[in-house]
Amino acid sequence: MIYKINGLLRPVVGYALAGIALLASSNLQAQNRSTTYSTNKQVVEKGDELFQKNCSECHNFRQRGIGPDLSGVTAEASYAYLGKFIVNSQALVKSGNKRAVARFNEFNKVPMPAHPELKAADLNAILSFINTHKKVIEIEKDLGDLGTPVTNPQPQKIAKAGMTLKLQEFTTAPATSAKNPVTRINQTLVLKGPKGNRLFMLDLRGKLYEIMNRQFITVMDMAKEKPNFISEPGLGSGWGSYAFHPEFYKNGLLYTTHTEKKNSAPADFAYADSIPVALQWIVTEWKVKDPTASTFEATPRELFRVNMPSPMHGMQQIIFNPQAKPGSPDYGLLYIDIGDGGSAEYRFPQLCDNTTQIRASVLRINPMGHNSKNGKYGIVPTNPWAHDSDPNTLGEVYARGFRNPNRISWAPDGKILVSEIGFNNQEEINILKPGFDYGWPYREGTFRMVFSGKKSGVYNLPAHDDPKYTYPVAEYDHDEGNSISGGFVYTGNIPLLKGKYIFGDIVKVRIFYVDYADLKLGKQSVIREFDLQFGDQKSTFIDMVKNKKADIRFGQGEDNVLYIWAKTDGKIWQVQDCVAN
Repeated sequence: MIYKINGLLRPVVGYALAGIALLASSNLQAQNRSTTYSTNKQVVEKGDELFQKNCSECHNFRQRGIGPDLSGVTAEASYAYLGKFIVNSQALVKSGNKRAVARFNEFNKVPMPAHPELKAADLNAILSFINTHKKVIEIEKDLGDLGTPVTNPQPQKIAKAGMTLKLQEFTTAPATSAKNPVTRINQTLVLKGPKGNRLFMLDLRGKLYEIMNRQFITVMDMAKEKPNFISEPGLGSGWGSYAFHPEFYKNGLLYTTHTEKKNSAPADFAYADSIPVALQWIVTEWKVKDPTASTFEATPRELFRVNMPSPMHGMQQIIFNPQAKPGSPDYGLLYIDIGDGGSAEYRFPQLCDNTTQIRASVLRINPMGHNSKNGKYGIVPTNPWAHDSDPNTLGEVYARGFRNPNRISWAPDGKILVSEIGFNNQEEINILKPGFDYGWPYREGTFRMVFSGKKSGVYNLPAHDDPKYTYPVAEYDHDEGNSISGGFVYTGNIPLLKGKYIFGDIVKVRIFYVDYADLKLGKQSVIREFDLQFGDQKSTFIDMVKNKKADIRFGQGEDNVLYIWAKTDGKIWQVQDCVAN
């Protein structure tokens, strides 16, 4: 058994009996463990790669997330059991295996995806890598009186709205993989131009499409443009986002984010060598030779790149203020939401908990300026930390305290909404304000977040809360869903939807709304759920795609029509109407 004392990992003989007791309580004893784990360096490295690709979205070796903490699991369960669980956890659950059933119930009956494609050698590599992570028990820090951990932050269930969204099939995106998900379509954009509007859609695997007459035409292929481009292990990696400059048809400037292999080039935002680098996120400006062309021929100019300690929580979106007019202060400024890169969960909070770090922030930059540290973009002088006389703070940061800001959108009155994917319990909708701190990694939703051994979890806020934190205006817990998919305040032609911020949950695939007029700082707005009708059939996304994780996203088209799609099958649905039940 290994213990963590003052940040150092040390064996502690005095705790041996406690360690024995912990092992004895396991359903499957350590003595049943197979001896087939490999210590070969190449096998373990392959296992690390496969783990990041297949497992790291839900698991780590520090604490529970969407799934359990896996440190020490090879001492608690047999090699054969773990292999079967990875390949098809639900088969074990259905067989009545006590450990599998207990895990399924513990994590709100959200099934772990099956991995039938993994060969015996792949399983051995993954399990050998997992076996290198022994149980670490942290000596508890003195955090004062936290009270009792909150196990059900939102006891009141989300009620049905008594309204049905009528969805009509629009088109289906090209498959970019033979296995699930067949696509990773992620973001639509309408580009307004002198000869009419154009509708674009991005697939994170590296394809930018223009949709014409419901057909997909490849406009750019990031894998061909960037030799170090990677779109695995998923988790938002790949071609993350894109944004056309407001004067694109005049200057031909397109902005993108994408991921590359670690050490592809020196990072502008790096950290100590003792902390691992999983990958790099890059922001690029492209000069498109002919903005009207059906295929973009473009020259890249890198603005900056960021090292990340894990594949999680990267750059989810870049966007220009769609309401800013020429001459207004916000015109031509690029907003970039960047998550913590898993820093908090991997126990590197110093990479994401202050304004000297770029992670866990929403940035606002002038992409055509040159007064940044690397001279490749501009620091906006009106940003909160641009002129605070502290050389260590970053003028790029507009607001901070976000674990994984999923989407940014502008409401009709100019307010900016940011959806935030949570960790232990809470999914959030926030109103973005310059200079505000939204709490991560010390707050999750309207609760206190603690990373400290057995005390890890969420707690009620202290009686005298730190006034520097700003809290969400709507939230839901993991009884209701596990990962928010941000949407839009509806401004289209359907009367019952006007003034509603429509969004959903990626994992449990439910479609929600809040009344935008109710979203105010300092209060929680009520969330309601739509019923769904696909063509003439009332159903759910899970039943339509026949997969427990449909992985939904939202987009807008011409005339502010609303699209909803599932990455699982790539089928795009247009919201045609909304009727009272």
